[in-house]
Amino acid sequence: MFLLFGFKTLLNARPGRLATCQYCGQFVHHQLQERATKFTVFFIPVLTTARSYRITCSNCGRTSAIKAPQKNALAR
Repeated sequence: MFLLFGFKTLLNARPGRLATCQYCGQFVHHQLQERATKFTVFFIPVLTTARSYRITCSNCGRTSAIKAPQKNALAR
């Protein structure tokens, strides 16, 4: 029997928000990106093994990692 399995990382753009950047101090749009690592069997995603979120300032380009509760607060 031959079993083909592995991991796949998916990047999803989420709606961003206007906020003050902690690095450059400008009130600009921030882009939110979700990165999900999925376990695959025969190239079909079966379950999500890891999930992380990053927010990027559109002015200076600095990226910082945020946690899920902070991501949920941005959606409001």
